[in-house]
Amino acid sequence: MPLAAATLWSARNHLGEIMNPPWLLPASVLLMSYLLGSIPFGLLLTRLTGAGDLRKIGSGNIGATNVLRTGRKGLAAATLLLDLLKGVAAVLIGAALVDGGGPMAGAMAFIGHCYPVWLRFAGGKGVATMMGVVTALHWPAGIVFALVWLGALFGTRWSSVGGMAAGISAPVALWFMGRIDLVPATLALTLILLWRHRGNIARLAKGTEPRIGASKG
Repeated sequence: MPLAAATLWSARNHLGEIMNPPWLLPASVLLMSYLLGSIPFGLLLTRLTGAGDLRKIGSGNIGATNVLRTGRKGLAAATLLLDLLKGVAAVLIGAALVDGGGPMAGAMAFIGHCYPVWLRFAGGKGVATMMGVVTALHWPAGIVFALVWLGALFGTRWSSVGGMAAGISAPVALWFMGRIDLVPATLALTLILLWRHRGNIARLAKGTEPRIGASKG
């Protein structure tokens, strides 16, 4: 472990030396995090396995919930995991390369998932990626996020309610856990997540939001 830390420190210093002006390394990390987050794993997996164009199925969303509507539970689970890992990887890379860079790198990965340049900025809702970001920043808050998500999801059978409840729980949990330094970044992600769910909120108000497992009729 000390050898790995020393190697990482050496690589970081080398990058800092060759990337001038000083803002170039942080900017590169943010761009890399955005591009990482913008990889549409749900769309890629469904295409590669012959499940069709995910944007023409169900809600048209590229996330795991819509992948589930293809009937491929394994693909939905894989999409969830990969979207989560995008957030984890961005935070770890950002923290390793830039002092205090984890939260901003995670936020950029989340934004990349929600607004990917490859899909004309029409991406997913960001729940899984936010869970990865929160878990990498402070794993106890990540556990709270996951438990709230699962509890609300199975309690209501509304995917949107589970995602929104989990998103709201993140800054609240971090506040009570004493990680107030992480509250501003996670609160910003929560607000974006809620904005991405505005259509779901309207359908919930009208009573037309579909439940997981319910028939299309």
